[in-house]
Amino acid sequence: MPLAQETEKKFTYADYVTWPDDERWELIDGEAYNMTPAPSVAHQKITGNLYILLSRHPKKRAECFVGIAPTDVVFAEHDVVQPDVFVVCDENKITEANIQGAPDLIIEVISPTSALKDKREKKAQYEKYGVREYIIVDPTDQYVERFLLGEDGLYGKGEIFGPMEVLPVVALERIEIRLWEVFEVEKPREEE
Repeated sequence: MPLAQETEKKFTYADYVTWPDDERWELIDGEAYNMTPAPSVAHQKITGNLYILLSRHPKKRAECFVGIAPTDVVFAEHDVVQPDVFVVCDENKITEANIQGAPDLIIEVISPTSALKDKREKKAQYEKYGVREYIIVDPTDQYVERFLLGEDGLYGKGEIFGPMEVLPVVALERIEIRLWEVFEVEKPREEE
């Protein structure tokens, strides 16, 4: 996992926007996390597949915006992330520069350098700010773990889906993702 920038200062979004454009950073509770090295080819294929499947899905609500990294999602002054894929259905949160507030759905495709941060810090942040559905995709072991926000404002126990299963996207009612298309594996044989 890229280490947080070692400093006692809590960085803000105002600091963040002054950093070089050729560097990618995220802020979690004011700590700066470097997002290098660049993602792997497998990571990018899965991210692209998810983006295409969600943005072109015939049942996607017209008012929902499907975004892909690097797009800033600004939760608060000290909390700015660039999720791999996200969906926002409240047009008031969409600005020319970034997303202001919690998306309805966030998907993170983990890598060896980001897995711990995605499963711990980001999950806690997404829960704190009310992201309805958080999906973690593991390209190496080919599984998906989904967390849904409960009425108590907390994520329940994660649900695991394999590459031969269909993932129902709760935040986007009626949309189902065939995970074999995401992972680019052979389609499962139909039961007779």
